Amino acid sequence: MLRPAKKAPAQKAHQENPMNNLHYIGFDVHKKTISFCVKTAAGEIVEEGSMLARRAEVRQWAGARSQPWQGAMEATLFSGWIYDTLKPYGEQLEMAHPAKMKAISAGKKKSDTLDARTIADLVRCNLLPACYVAPPRIRELRRLLRYRSLVVSEAVRMKNKMAGLLMETGALYVKEKLHRKKYFATLLEELEEVPPSVIDLLRLSRGALEMFESTQKRLVRELLADPELTQRVERLMTIPAVGEITALTWALEVGDPQRFRCNSDAMSYCGLTAALKSSAGKQQRGPISKQRNRWLQTTLIEAAKLAPRWNPQLAALHARELERGHRNRATLAVARKLVAYLLAVDKSAQAFQVRAPLEVPTQKAA
Repeated sequence: MLRPAKKAPAQKAHQENPMNNLHYIGFDVHKKTISFCVKTAAGEIVEEGSMLARRAEVRQWAGARSQPWQGAMEATLFSGWIYDTLKPYGEQLEMAHPAKMKAISAGKKKSDTLDARTIADLVRCNLLPACYVAPPRIRELRRLLRYRSLVVSEAVRMKNKMAGLLMETGALYVKEKLHRKKYFATLLEELEEVPPSVIDLLRLSRGALEMFESTQKRLVRELLADPELTQRVERLMTIPAVGEITALTWALEVGDPQRFRCNSDAMSYCGLTAALKSSAGKQQRGPISKQRNRWLQTTLIEAAKLAPRWNPQLAALHARELERGHRNRATLAVARKLVAYLLAVDKSAQAFQVRAPLEVPTQKAA
């Protein structure tokens, strides 16, 4: 149910320039309510209030707008569906980067009304730190891929729990064969002096492990059922050492590769560059920045640890960096090179090709 909105006095409406009838709206979104503030180009408040965070309420409110408008909201867990619902009604709708919204987080007074006003002012003055919003289809597939990561981590926990139960009771087992189906069934029959409760827990853990493994395989099949995504993944997999999961993670987390101007921007987004502080002509590099896409960072680091086995160019890079005596930096260098390969293939929409080294002309002896 819409709450009664506060409107500006009538005399202020007459002062508005008739040539500029565009309204600027700031949305402060929450799980149950959405606060809004409508301002003119001069900064006068036309209307403000709140509505329930329901699709029917949002559509009713947006459909009743008589003036064209531009709006923005801060990116949160539940901003996606609100953004998709409002976007067809406005001339422009943006999502603000939460880490860069210092105008809201640093204020002495903070309320839903003040936050909505501040966002409206940022939109009006073209100062909003907007972030990239992937298309709904990409976000839907990304949700499946991230859920697969959760399933895989739970499967690893089950494997560790099974090994822990056997170690607690002093049972002997072959570590390399423990999670094979036939060996596990034989092991349960041969266990001696193991409490029945432990055997029951082992069976439950094995059942959960099989369920997690089948679930993650089904999720991957659903992801690869998308024709456009499949073509993109196949191109990325032409890079030696890039597998199915690495290609899927890159394609879905990056979205549009053209939004990165250069390799360094993509590396920063993936969390492979150090934080930089520069002041008064002095620069200071810190540790790897926490402002990154953690899903891409984890996947690329894991891929970089195995990539030198399958890619000669990456193996040479890893060996050259390893000579300096720091294994983690060598892995990081390989991950950065992988980003350069992935971005080049994705932008060009062509299969990966190794460039031949340029031949330097030699001068003939006189």
